[in-house]
Amino acid sequence: MAWFEDFRSKVVVVTGASSGIGREAALAFGGAGARVVLLARRRDALEEVADEIRRANGQALVAPADVAERSAVRAAMNEARQRFGRIDVVVNNAGVLIPSPVATLERADLERMLEVNLFGALFVMQEAVRVMRQQEEGGTIVNVASLAGRRGVTPLGGYCASKFALVGLTEALRMELHGSALHVALVLPGVIETPMAHGSEHELENLWPSSLNMPPAWVVWAIFAAARFRLVEISVPPGAATLSKVAALAPGVADSVVYWGTQATRWLAQLLRRT
Repeated sequence: MAWFEDFRSKVVVVTGASSGIGREAALAFGGAGARVVLLARRRDALEEVADEIRRANGQALVAPADVAERSAVRAAMNEARQRFGRIDVVVNNAGVLIPSPVATLERADLERMLEVNLFGALFVMQEAVRVMRQQEEGGTIVNVASLAGRRGVTPLGGYCASKFALVGLTEALRMELHGSALHVALVLPGVIETPMAHGSEHELENLWPSSLNMPPAWVVWAIFAAARFRLVEISVPPGAATLSKVAALAPGVADSVVYWGTQATRWLAQLLRRT
């Protein structure tokens, strides 16, 4: 689409760029002519993404960092600005999912999800704001949260908690930035076909059949739209966050909808495995 050209020569930082949504977003921004900064822990995986962007005549900077380490995030942001002169868009996407029922959730697993999904996202936001406030043109932060950040579901209680917290931070930061040249948007994907969706297949496959996973491209489109049009919030698929609005008025009804929906998808998952 024509508005993809609006990212030509823009500087876009993508966290979690080594795989999944982050990788696809980085490739898409590179294809749109943006100068892409790739941020994740695995340098070798980032180099592969960078090579793919360069083969398509794009520009990419590999900046390995663990978002859970604030000093590493700051160093990566500084390197991006020194190399390209500014940062226009930050796609705050890095995340970890460790499924478990709340009744048996291990503290170490919850802490790891909070380290990456909450504190890591916070560090990225804070460092992005620090850099963008020095720019007359400001910038946009796109936080990739989850529909799990609007409604708790099992066996993702810990993951939901981390994403609920990210949603709250995003909404608060948006208020803080009101009236400035900076903007923060929220993208809420459902279940996407990424390595995260298969990392604990023995637990998740019983809840949700992988054949129903949405392609990462759907989330990439949402990220592009959020960044280009400075949207406040967009869910994937659109309208999927409606249940959270119902829950605000009738929590018991929403609980029933989630319960019976979960039972239906579990039955479907079992049926698909047999066929």
